[in-house]
Amino acid sequence: MNRLDALRGTTPQKPHDARAIAALAANPGCSRRALMDGAGIDKDAAARHLGFPAPFGQSPFAITRGNAFEALVKADGCAELLRMLRDLLGLPIAEVAYHDVENVGAHLRHTHTRTLIDRAVRQEDAGTVYDHPLFTLDIAGHTAYLEPDVVAFQLGGRFHIVEIKSFAVIDGQADPAAVAAAARQAAVYVLALRGLLAELGHDPLRVSHEVVLVCPENFANRPVATLVDVRRELAVLRRQLTRMTTLDRLLDGLPDDLTFDLLPGEDGLPTRPVAELADAVRGAAARYAPDCLSTCDLCFFCRDEARQEGASDLLGRHVRDELGGVASVGEVLGLADGTRDAAAGQEEIARLLRNAERLRRECLT
Repeated sequence: MNRLDALRGTTPQKPHDARAIAALAANPGCSRRALMDGAGIDKDAAARHLGFPAPFGQSPFAITRGNAFEALVKADGCAELLRMLRDLLGLPIAEVAYHDVENVGAHLRHTHTRTLIDRAVRQEDAGTVYDHPLFTLDIAGHTAYLEPDVVAFQLGGRFHIVEIKSFAVIDGQADPAAVAAAARQAAVYVLALRGLLAELGHDPLRVSHEVVLVCPENFANRPVATLVDVRRELAVLRRQLTRMTTLDRLLDGLPDDLTFDLLPGEDGLPTRPVAELADAVRGAAARYAPDCLSTCDLCFFCRDEARQEGASDLLGRHVRDELGGVASVGEVLGLADGTRDAAAGQEEIARLLRNAERLRRECLT
């Protein structure tokens, strides 16, 4: 941890929230992100200081609409949610116990959540809803406290994470990117709750890998619930968290004097020279993809870097993977028109690119 602390320097460590943890699963191959998250770097502050702020966040209208929809779903002890769960999961019960964990105060929420979850597991026939539970998750040796506006539902010893989102499901279809982001965030809560059960000596697989996603249906505010399988997101998230706890290989490849320290002044604002910080950030290899624009605070900086290098990453993950590791667009074009000889291991992709270029010329002529 001393090396990670040196990377952060005098910059205060930024706690991880669910959105940041979920974003780890969006681009697990990025060494830059793994190192900066492992060290607890405030990537938003770094991006702003570098002159590449990312426009994350919802509009006030979207936040108000989301809060109103969540209040509707949770009204009267989650009565509307229970109606949907009865239809979706075939619940045979008419009533459940409702616990709003937020009411006990922030400093007691985690302890109270542990007590309630442990009691629920031991009373397997009880149907119980938990509103605003507080979970923890270990991130590179640091404890992240997750305060989700989600509900954990338990019946017969089986728990389901319920994720409430305000994007609409129209004619049975929702925005795939929004659903994917919700699934990644729900997977964080599944992993955290499974960890809690393991700490309490219970089977972590009592937490279902199917989460309940609640969204407004069509253009009304009436909620609809669907099951979303997050096993893939859980697998990616586990691998990335494991990778962050074993960062020695990545750290060994960095210069000993490399640091991402923002050198905050008395007002908390960064004072480090921008060019110096930019060189330091470039010292850790990035794996940019267009998807980063919706998940990472450093997305615009990394995109600009990829543009200057002419990297094939700009074309998207699918194209980059199909190119078999050819690093730049210039290299791709050179292999395609025959002005560049294929390096060792590039023979197959060079043949495919030349065939594609030949077909292109034939179509144009």
